[in-house]
Amino acid sequence: MRQSLGVDGLAEAVAARYGVPGEKVHAGPEGGVNTVYFLGDDLVLRVPRTRRAADGLFTEAAIIPAARRGGVLTPAVAEFDATVPYLLTERVRGVDAQAHAVLNPELFEQVGRELAKLHRIAPPPGLPADGSPPDPWALVSDLRAEGRLDQDGAEWLAGWFDRLAPRVPIAPLRVPVHGDVAPQNIMVAGGALAGLVDWGDAMLADPAVDFAKLPLTVVPAALRGYRGINMEPRVLWHHLVWALARLRDPEPSAARHWSAPPASRLLGLLRFFATTAAWRDLV
Repeated sequence: MRQSLGVDGLAEAVAARYGVPGEKVHAGPEGGVNTVYFLGDDLVLRVPRTRRAADGLFTEAAIIPAARRGGVLTPAVAEFDATVPYLLTERVRGVDAQAHAVLNPELFEQVGRELAKLHRIAPPPGLPADGSPPDPWALVSDLRAEGRLDQDGAEWLAGWFDRLAPRVPIAPLRVPVHGDVAPQNIMVAGGALAGLVDWGDAMLADPAVDFAKLPLTVVPAALRGYRGINMEPRVLWHHLVWALARLRDPEPSAARHWSAPPASRLLGLLRFFATTAAWRDLV
């Protein structure tokens, strides 16, 4: 696998095939796993820096065409080279929802409608499956044993999972999910949804997973657009489990996404239930 575009001129070579002059090839934002280049105004080239990132590009090359056939708003794949590997896609005009800053309900209703389309498509061959979900009671017990929770708090959390459990399917339907529907992967233009990007975490999973990377404060709007049945307890289950799991990995993170800091998910839960009357039957 080539490690850097700039070393071997790959970006310029690909750009030339598409009639883009070298002076219009520019480095894109620094990504966590891929080297990114903008080829003119209309194309984005990504080359992975790790084996896991390479696997993500294979996943994207499979899921994006299937999602577009299902009507999902996402930029098309222009070219995928499995030997280098690299992925060339259309470029979406606009900014991501995190940079846009205003997380308005109308935008997230649109996101919910796009997810409803995605969750109805036939899975493409080779789409990976989500692993076994963590046992929340075991997680709470371990956190108590490690001194990360007090006994009273652990008992309260275990009781919360006891009350949620009858409303959460033991073996939920697994559908194609985006896997990382976070604000930085939601592109916005003129206040409206311009497309979902970064499909490297796509997989077969419980559809509620696609609402667990969103801040909980915008999830009710997304679910209004989605119009799913019994989604709220499943989404809350994932938010709560992932928030507790982060307690076992409390190292600070410089990543820009909202859930990167260790306390963000727990504070998100607190903020949601402190500022809205929604979902009170789930507390």
